[in-house]
Amino acid sequence: FGTYHLPAFPTPDGMSAEDFLRQVSEDGLRDRLAGLPGDPPYPRQDYADRLQLELGVINEMGFPGYFLIVADFIRWARKNDIPVGPGRGSGAGSLVAWALGITDLDPLLHDLLFERFLNPERVSMPDFDIDFCMEGRDRVIDYVAQTYGRDQVSQIITYGSMAAKAVVRDCGRVLGQGYGFVDSIAKLIPPDPKMTLEKALIEESQLKKRYDDEEDTRAVIDLSMKLEGIKRNAGKHAGGVVIGPSKLTDFTPLFCEQGGDSVVTQYDMKDVEKVGLVKFDFLGLKNLTVIDWAIKAINTVRAAAGEDPIVLEKLPMDDPDTFKLLQACKTTAVFQLESHGMKNWIAKLVPERFDEIVALVALYRPGPLDSGMAETFVDVKHGRAEATFPHPALRHILEPTYGVILYQEQVMQIAQVLAGSTLGAADILRRAMGKKDPAEMAKQRIVFVEGATANGVDEDLANNIFDQMETFAGYGFNTSHSAAYALVAYQTAWLKAHYPAYFMSAVLTADMDYTDTIDGFVRDCRELGLDVLPPDVNRSTHAFSAMDDHTIRYGLGALKGVGHAAVDIIEQERESNGPFKDLSDFCNRIDHHKVNKRAMDVLLRSGALDGLDPDGNRARMLAELPEAIQAAEQYQ
Repeated sequence: FGTYHLPAFPTPDGMSAEDFLRQVSEDGLRDRLAGLPGDPPYPRQDYADRLQLELGVINEMGFPGYFLIVADFIRWARKNDIPVGPGRGSGAGSLVAWALGITDLDPLLHDLLFERFLNPERVSMPDFDIDFCMEGRDRVIDYVAQTYGRDQVSQIITYGSMAAKAVVRDCGRVLGQGYGFVDSIAKLIPPDPKMTLEKALIEESQLKKRYDDEEDTRAVIDLSMKLEGIKRNAGKHAGGVVIGPSKLTDFTPLFCEQGGDSVVTQYDMKDVEKVGLVKFDFLGLKNLTVIDWAIKAINTVRAAAGEDPIVLEKLPMDDPDTFKLLQACKTTAVFQLESHGMKNWIAKLVPERFDEIVALVALYRPGPLDSGMAETFVDVKHGRAEATFPHPALRHILEPTYGVILYQEQVMQIAQVLAGSTLGAADILRRAMGKKDPAEMAKQRIVFVEGATANGVDEDLANNIFDQMETFAGYGFNTSHSAAYALVAYQTAWLKAHYPAYFMSAVLTADMDYTDTIDGFVRDCRELGLDVLPPDVNRSTHAFSAMDDHTIRYGLGALKGVGHAAVDIIEQERESNGPFKDLSDFCNRIDHHKVNKRAMDVLLRSGALDGLDPDGNRARMLAELPEAIQAAEQYQ
């Protein structure tokens, strides 16, 4: 306990991890700055100074190996054509992470703070949350297992507990009660994730009445209350992976489901960290897959036309067409900006710069919306109200957010400017405010007020500013996280503005298993002026595909009842022996074990076989289908 157990990272020529991290970080920063379209937004010396400061903290805290391990598997992912997100969480505030290619946001340009990620005054493990494309995530985990040894790498267990409704259903079943009876009890329990049976009996009078009046109901609830909260089943953490310095069984027991081949730690996420194992988050983000599919399709067309490929990292961040699309609220399928409520706020704000997209991501949450922060932000932006600053020295910190303390980093900067705190101490203040710990808050108030008064701030004003910070800190968002997600939002908006057919094809393919979602996206395509052509066994692939800049062909894989194997057979036969001529030719050439009668019926009714009849007469083909299948079976 209290010690972190990291695997040793293999360094060249016997170099120490500290020296190797310094070398690759300096090389990486030089490459990053050289790759910018123009001069860096700040003097190069500022970057060099910030890099050395961060390296000093990382090496002093003993975490160079952590950065090297994360950089290594991200480098491998990119080299093997697996899309990686630009960063999420506070890790985007590290210049070392940007230099190593772990994140894709320049922290100086976006005013992101390293101390929000790694605080030298409060030792805790750095924690990079890495987004990977859904399709490639498991390959990255497999690479890590191969690199460090399969007995040293594992995913983390999660435990499902018997919550109020679930425990009632389980107990009712075991007591032999009928499904309808048990269901009627379970439905009386209010649908709150934190609901307990004790609370339900107080809040729901009908449930209490049945408990008092019905012996069978009382028997079920009494047994349920004894079992409520115990662990019911084991699962696997969505993204958590641990890498040990030796066999994991030196640190944690392991677990494998009966008949399964996937091993997980028996300690859950919190206990894994308590025994000193280091957790890495490998998260799957569908939008990265969508962006990847769209970019590959676009670049294939551009290559055929002799044009340069589109490189995401080099997109202009002030593209007029992208902001025109956002201002028109055409943000269906745009990451983070697609909900109905978000569209309302986009219409109110009318974003004109990238930092306003960052603000939208931070503002559209219950705290800022309920507290009036979002309304103030919008009103000041449009000149309907005037920005107010608690102290003239805070103008440069709060001016970009129209006087609203929107980000956690702003709380830290206020403490630094007014009270003379280090950013490390300011982060401790920010954490105390976020957790609303009264004892710690009282201690932090004294430190802040004393520091502010020593800097010439009136004591009452210092207390007043502390109160404001306390109020906003509960709602404040992490700038690094907001900026990283705003970047993915901007990239998806740019693709939708410039290559709508290719982007929407990728979006439709990613959600092809959800019919209702597909319907909504198809409507959005038509509103964008795109033609969505019906499925066709001679032209469609498994996925939705862009035929040109204005036309999308429906994917056969989106037809319910036509499996992947059936579509593969149709595509292979078409490629090997040319297009299908008519219904009889189609039936003769396909494998009826893979494309069965139900799949044939779906293909026909959906219009995928319309091209096989001179008049596209589905009714006639439907009548001919049984005979055509029988003849084909005899022919085969």
